[in-house]
Amino acid sequence: MPVEYAPKGLVGLLTPQANTTVEPEYAILLPAGYAHINARMMSDKSSIEARLVDYVDQLDTACDQFANAPIDAIAVGTTGASYMVGKEREARVLGEIEAKRGVHAFTAATAVVDALKELGATRIALASPYPASLTQAGVRYWESRGLTVSKVASGELDDSQFHPIYSMKAGAAGALLEGLADDADAIVMLGTGMPTLGPLLQANVHSKVPVLSCMLCLGWKAVAALAPEQTRLETWIRGDHWRERFERQQVSG
Repeated sequence: MPVEYAPKGLVGLLTPQANTTVEPEYAILLPAGYAHINARMMSDKSSIEARLVDYVDQLDTACDQFANAPIDAIAVGTTGASYMVGKEREARVLGEIEAKRGVHAFTAATAVVDALKELGATRIALASPYPASLTQAGVRYWESRGLTVSKVASGELDDSQFHPIYSMKAGAAGALLEGLADDADAIVMLGTGMPTLGPLLQANVHSKVPVLSCMLCLGWKAVAALAPEQTRLETWIRGDHWRERFERQQVSG
């Protein structure tokens, strides 16, 4: 049943507990007629890797926060969890959620995989905000998906902030893209905590290859799952429907 502010579809969005990027970027990315409600994935584990696995362990319980809201899809706003548990367990958990709740369920990582298939891209370069161990886990994940990783750029993390990834600035994220297009079919900005919308708009004006982010793909996948005949990835990459909304937000901020 359509709800007032989401006549085309309501997405249940699962966000890592301290993430400050997923919700504002998703609100900008979803086209008119779509909306999302948010729930937090929680963990008391001490390391980022342990928290990411814990999110998967408790994913079905996290979905209970949506109660009986008439959601049409469940979007899991993390890629790192996919890296840690691998594609087989990821597929199994998503399948169980879909079977139990009767809606589409996907992670940011599976959304990226589907977007790359849409583009016919098999050779990718990565812009990673992660520490080295998680970046390498990410490379293994993408390679397990049949992709070739041609180059990886990683930034310097500031451990003095509340969270070294979530406190990253858009300029630092954009700087990671330099030189990545030379030997790739597409560039992927990893992580749902790194701010990506400004860098995407700037990079895709001049880049020789498409530049994607996990958040861009997570938004696109939700709409593609509900209305595949109305969704062209190229328009999302250009920012046709979300550029103006992003720019208004920047001015008002």
